[in-house]
Amino acid sequence: MVDADQTFVIVGGGLAGAKAAETLRTEGFTGRVILICDERDHPYERPPLSKGYLLGKEERDSVFVHEPAWYARHDIELHLGQTVVAIDRAARTVHYGDDGTHVRYDKLLIATGAEPRRLDVPGTDLAGVHHLRRLAHAERLKGVLGSLGRDNGHLVVAGAGWIGLEVAAAAREYGAEVTVIEPAPTPLHGVLGPELGSVFAELHEARGVRFRFGVKLTEIVGQDGMVLAARTDDGEEHPAHDVLAAIGAAPRTALAQAAGLEIADRAVGGGIVVDANLRTSDPDIYAAGDVASFHHALFDTRLRVEHWANALNGGPAAARAMLGKGLAHDRVPYFFTDQYDLGMEYSGWAPAGSYDQVVIRGDAAKREFIAFWVKEGRVLAGMNVNVWDVTEPIQQLIRSKTRVDTEALANPHVSLESLVA
Repeated sequence: MVDADQTFVIVGGGLAGAKAAETLRTEGFTGRVILICDERDHPYERPPLSKGYLLGKEERDSVFVHEPAWYARHDIELHLGQTVVAIDRAARTVHYGDDGTHVRYDKLLIATGAEPRRLDVPGTDLAGVHHLRRLAHAERLKGVLGSLGRDNGHLVVAGAGWIGLEVAAAAREYGAEVTVIEPAPTPLHGVLGPELGSVFAELHEARGVRFRFGVKLTEIVGQDGMVLAARTDDGEEHPAHDVLAAIGAAPRTALAQAAGLEIADRAVGGGIVVDANLRTSDPDIYAAGDVASFHHALFDTRLRVEHWANALNGGPAAARAMLGKGLAHDRVPYFFTDQYDLGMEYSGWAPAGSYDQVVIRGDAAKREFIAFWVKEGRVLAGMNVNVWDVTEPIQQLIRSKTRVDTEALANPHVSLESLVA
């Protein structure tokens, strides 16, 4: 029975943590809610950091989950710029800050997110080497892209994943020269496969981005602390004034691991192991967002989902579970991107080797289409490119596991709704 004497602590001030705090209050919890964040900024959403805010199309204040006054108004005890250093499960306490401040919890939510993977090559200590994960990173990079655009400067992007491509698009819109270095044969190869990765390669090449596929960055060359070039393992040297490392993110599990919580194997994405209600191996501790690894009943596999929608929905799901109102967290994975004039939404999960064909509905050459990853007639994932208001039927197709006629699936004159059993 939850009552006013209880204390719920949330570690991590991203979208998952902030939405969890909000949900505790909207669900009627009257006890203490303590939100501890190692950043000095109020909780914010991350998609604008590589999209609207980075491009200067959105104001800084637009990224925040709530206005600053919201926390005090809802009696959320917010501790900014404070790092949690330990969880004592036996004493049910969280220790944070330089002075070892500690607070006791009845329920604890870990929403520590992920951090950028680092390049392991010489030259990463140079001033012009960047990562993009936090608001401070985006502020710095925004200024860098503006300067590169004015001075006809060169940006080298290591990695052709979502962040790498979104920053490449922003850099070109500022007027910078851009080279993207990617070991795989196409952009987004691990997510979209070769069939659809080429769509994004052509999109960027048409805007002047240079790709170097099948090679690895081996060294960042500099002088007097500044970047001059990037070298690849094929012996080439690429001019660069700045370098963005966009080679993925790793879940921030050190705190949980030190506390003895179960951690998933890196082969399945790592992260803190949780059950369908986002409860960890300790019944009083939960995890949500990028750091949580959960078994997804729909796909019958363990997943760690790094995208915005997982944090948006996972934080509230964990909060309800902490209140004893939990339901299985089994939403269809969803993410989106905006690059130049291309807008895209992706639903589902279809890694390499899990599907036997890709079905295209619409005109891929004009970048107005829906792609479906299909196995034995069942839709595993769908991506709509510049086609809108179709996310719900796509997700219904995925959830239903209905065997579909692939010719009807490819036919834009056949409604998606009619294909769901």
